[in-house]
Amino acid sequence: MSLLFIVLLILLACLVLGLAAWGGFALWYQCPGPRWARLLVMTAWSLPALATLGALAGAGGASAWGALAFVLALVVLLSWWRGIRASHDRVWADDVACMLVSQVTGDRVRLDNVRNFEWRSETDYDVRWESRDYDLSQLVSADLLLSYWMGPAIAHTLVSFGFADGRRLVFSLEIRRERGESFSALGGFFRKFETVIVAADERDIVRTRTNARGEDVYLYRLQLRPDQLRKVFLGYLERAAQVRATPRFYNTLTSNCTTIVFELARRLSPTLPLDYRLLLSGYFAEYAFDHGALTPGYHFEQLREAGRITGRALQSGPGYDYSKLIRRGVPGVGEDELR
Repeated sequence: MSLLFIVLLILLACLVLGLAAWGGFALWYQCPGPRWARLLVMTAWSLPALATLGALAGAGGASAWGALAFVLALVVLLSWWRGIRASHDRVWADDVACMLVSQVTGDRVRLDNVRNFEWRSETDYDVRWESRDYDLSQLVSADLLLSYWMGPAIAHTLVSFGFADGRRLVFSLEIRRERGESFSALGGFFRKFETVIVAADERDIVRTRTNARGEDVYLYRLQLRPDQLRKVFLGYLERAAQVRATPRFYNTLTSNCTTIVFELARRLSPTLPLDYRLLLSGYFAEYAFDHGALTPGYHFEQLREAGRITGRALQSGPGYDYSKLIRRGVPGVGEDELR
């Protein structure tokens, strides 16, 4: 048996193992029914794969028939997978129940379904969806926020826009969870969740992370000109309208809270390169720093230390202006914003 033939067999075996694992996870996350039924279906799926591996190892004719069964099962599985469609018609969790609606007329923007919940804990909150009007000519700032919930490499990415009158609006691409459903990064690879663009008040979408969920949040001032601020703001509205018109699946790798920021940034600078920090989102601020998007004149560690807002946020109460409090000492934030 030649070395080339052995290498080919090894590659085929790896392919079969990869397809078998992918199919197993797909069935686990998408097959309807109770846990025992999904386990039964996954077991049935794995048997032809094992037979195929046996055929590659030269175990005989019976295994060859098993390999044929695996190919047929794979064709059926892929046909079923292609038929899975995203939907807006589900019983959604309260915080993603409504979708953002926008109307833009010149500089005037009308937004419906802006989220402004009052969070006392993750499960204790007041539901408030609001309609708001904004003037794009009054856009003066944008801040990048990273909220760490699973170690240093993974963070949720948000962008907060500031207006001359002191108001702020945060955009975030999030999974659209069904009621009672929880996030799974692995499930995000297998069409487990739809996606939604949320526009929210900072006291809602940021404070719930610092004060209700116990996440560690960092804020960085972005260096964007007024025309760039407008372009990114409208980019979020465009994506929200697209998602509202056509339901889309969240994907942990290709369509998540960080990739949308990268996509919108590429509208401003088309030559921005791909980078591992787009996947390991906890390091995304460092990527932005390396490409000149953060406040100049500082080392990154200085920006990171000054931008850690968690301690200040935990001091906030009913009498505090949350947005001003968390920005104290953040490089690039003017004194006029804190008064």
